[in-house]
Amino acid sequence: MTTTLNENQAAHNRRVLANKGDIFSSFNVEDFAIPHGRDEEWKFAPLRKMRGLHNGKAGDPVAASIAVDAAGREGVKVDVVKRGDSKLGRAGVPTDRVAAQAFSGFEDATVVTFEKDTASEEPVVINIDGPGEDKVAYGHIVIDVQNHAEAVCVLNYRGSGTFADNVEFLVGDGARLAVVTMINWNNDAVHGSGHHAKIGRDATLRHTVATFGGEVVRVVPRVAFTAPGGDADLLGVYFADAGQYFENRLLVDHAVPNCRSNVMYKGALQGEPNVAHREARTAWVGDVLIRAEANGTDTYELNRNLLLTEGARADAVPNLEIETGEIAGAGHAATVGRFDEDQLFYLLSRGIPELAARRLVVRGFFSEVINQVPVASVREKLEELVDEELDTAGF
Repeated sequence: MTTTLNENQAAHNRRVLANKGDIFSSFNVEDFAIPHGRDEEWKFAPLRKMRGLHNGKAGDPVAASIAVDAAGREGVKVDVVKRGDSKLGRAGVPTDRVAAQAFSGFEDATVVTFEKDTASEEPVVINIDGPGEDKVAYGHIVIDVQNHAEAVCVLNYRGSGTFADNVEFLVGDGARLAVVTMINWNNDAVHGSGHHAKIGRDATLRHTVATFGGEVVRVVPRVAFTAPGGDADLLGVYFADAGQYFENRLLVDHAVPNCRSNVMYKGALQGEPNVAHREARTAWVGDVLIRAEANGTDTYELNRNLLLTEGARADAVPNLEIETGEIAGAGHAATVGRFDEDQLFYLLSRGIPELAARRLVVRGFFSEVINQVPVASVREKLEELVDEELDTAGF
């Protein structure tokens, strides 16, 4: 039986959502209504700057450029497959129209498999190049870490254009995955990305998103635990300049007992005061769901935002939904503010010039997250990017 779009929407609208994890999902873009600014999931996003990724007007896509640097790596396999392959869609299903558009629009999907009982100490680097100015592309990447394997991956987004993709992370029983997503597009790029992670028994995920480039970047990570003993750290850093909009909207779904999650995102913003369309904007929405079955859950989420200039706005929305009282711990915090005057005064009182002191405060602000990134070369790159942003601000 064929179900029409209107019937799907009507059924969805009638259904009372049990919790934040119980939302409509589909691989088919036509199953989603076109989002509007009044919709809860899209209320912060500048839809007029999305270049049609959200409403089907993005134009005909070109092939995505996705290259994996894994030559000669023992225990690492790279496949390129078409839509409909059984390797795809195992970690999650798109929950918004942009992610569904990406799934409906890609030509080839890249699958990177770390075979069971192997360990890859050096990172596998995946380079995603934009399609170019005024062009559109869609992508799909699967990172499959099989049982008791260990893997490190770096995803590099760079270049220009309009791009949407889905990235799947499958972390098998007893496996460990550390992945860093480096989003450093040119300033004209627009990017919508859905991240879908499925964590097995006694498995560990270290997931980091670093956003420094692009005109509009919206990343939506969703993490699901499938068996007890899972452990997830979700880390993020972002630095928004004038005219940029960065959004991180995540869900950690605790559906089984005795799992742990920790979320920590930090961002800085610098806009151009009193200049139209030159505001720096970010939005962070962190949802953590502890279902009734998830006894013994231990979770915490934190978001800090540092406003360096006028003409900057950060929205921070932490949400914690708990359906059982039998947990180890749960909490959240979010702040938006300017410099810590006590820290600044301490540095000034020891003879450090004001500009240098402000620079030290910002670097220290980010260091708590950057120091947890497991790849030394990536830590160094992130520190360089922070310094470049501070140079732009005249610090």
